[in-house]
Amino acid sequence: MSIDFDKIKEKCEDFGDLLERLESTEDKKKLLWKDIYENAVTDRTNAYILFMDIYTNMSSGVSEHISVGPTLAKYLERMNKSNDQLLKLAELISKEEEKNSRIDPDDIFQKIGE
Repeated sequence: MSIDFDKIKEKCEDFGDLLERLESTEDKKKLLWKDIYENAVTDRTNAYILFMDIYTNMSSGVSEHISVGPTLAKYLERMNKSNDQLLKLAELISKEEEKNSRIDPDDIFQKIGE
């Protein structure tokens, strides 16, 4: 079990770069989205580390499965919730990109008239 924290940091920086390209989006919104992304990635990574620690140190005894099963399920739920947060964030950003790329005819006429 090896976590590449440099790669995670790089992904967070890449996400920040993506947000910076959304020119008409408010800085507060970008900051909030970046925090959501970083928190979701951190939560998913931490849950994965804890899940793998228990899973790899578990013997095949039924009693151990009974005792650690609920904990493993909670870690899986945490990873799934983080994934859901990332998907929702991707939807929000996609909508924002669409909004930014739309051409407003009134805006074009106004710029031509200047």
